Amino acid sequence: MSRALVLYYTRTGITEKMAQTIAGTLNQEGVPTDLVDVSQFQVDDLIKYDLIVIGSPTYYGTMAAEIKEFLDESIKLHGDLNGKIGGAFSSSANRAGGNETTIWSILSALLIHGMVIKGISEGSHYGPVAVGTFDEEAQEDCRLYAQELAKLLKSLKPA
Repeated sequence: MSRALVLYYTRTGITEKMAQTIAGTLNQEGVPTDLVDVSQFQVDDLIKYDLIVIGSPTYYGTMAAEIKEFLDESIKLHGDLNGKIGGAFSSSANRAGGNETTIWSILSALLIHGMVIKGISEGSHYGPVAVGTFDEEAQEDCRLYAQELAKLLKSLKPA
């Protein structure tokens, strides 16, 4: 059976709420999902998952150093994540805080690993974002994103 990982870093708790919503929705969609703070996860364990979703707050238009360090360490798995599904989400303090560039920087690393990325035609196209707070719109975007990722996972890796 396919397994998913929602990995995140948070300082204020907003990115964690996003991660909880995504993980909860994946579980509801029948995809067993582990929800883990990046500080509690070993990079070698990435190979156990078919779907990997990474969330970070936005700092200076890019991901938090903790997520960047983790992705830099993942280079030792280059080739081992090929064909797995990846996704990203982000939070920021304001609208022009750099959420899209943060998501793109995470997705770029996942693409270099050979992972499959799913965009969303409605809502947050690259991945869910929260601005200032985790409001209803951000919750809905997280739920929709997780549902779309679950559909993709089931189509690529049927049970």
